[in-house]
Amino acid sequence: MDMTNRVPEWLTPIAWTFITLALLSAAAIAYDVYARRHRHGTVAAEIVWVTSALYLGPFALPLYARHGRTAQISDTPRTAATAQPVAVAGLPGGGASAVAHLIGVPVVIASGLTIAGIDLWVMIIVIGLLAMALLFVYERTASGRGTSRASSAGAAAMAAVLTVLAFDIGMGGWMLLLHFNEYMPPVDQGSFWFLMQVGIVLGLLTGYPAVTWLTRRHETVAPA
Repeated sequence: MDMTNRVPEWLTPIAWTFITLALLSAAAIAYDVYARRHRHGTVAAEIVWVTSALYLGPFALPLYARHGRTAQISDTPRTAATAQPVAVAGLPGGGASAVAHLIGVPVVIASGLTIAGIDLWVMIIVIGLLAMALLFVYERTASGRGTSRASSAGAAAMAAVLTVLAFDIGMGGWMLLLHFNEYMPPVDQGSFWFLMQVGIVLGLLTGYPAVTWLTRRHETVAPA
């Protein structure tokens, strides 16, 4: 990725600290789910909670304790539309984006593909398509405790596309802002991945209206 790095040096230790805490938080949630056997209704929901820590870092732990761990040990029937806040329903989109970044960024860099001489455009497209595919699979498989039903193929596709497009207003817009202001560091630096974590959080914010609408239509499900 041919970009000028104007990111201040003080961001590097902050980036690596947060990345370390994010990995530890993801490991802590995975340990609670799989080692301590606090299993959820579906594997998809478990993956969503683990991947939430990849971008929320330690902030995912209280969220999981409040809306994840307590949900799966409760015997009270719940529905996707009423059991958890809409913000939690956006976590699958965030997880899909996080995984799409981990896969898409190296693929684009290795391929050398560009549009108008800029690989960022390819990166945004590839990440978006991967996120849509992952979210589609989630919507199709996330049935069980804490969800109202699995989505039909059409509803799952609509939910995936609308969610990712709304999400990319924040995520893609953030990447473009960094790039054209020469604040996008190389992908081999921790500050790049930290800034992508920030972008995913921004994507959650811009995707919130779409997730709210889809949840009310029962065409998206919150992790349980």
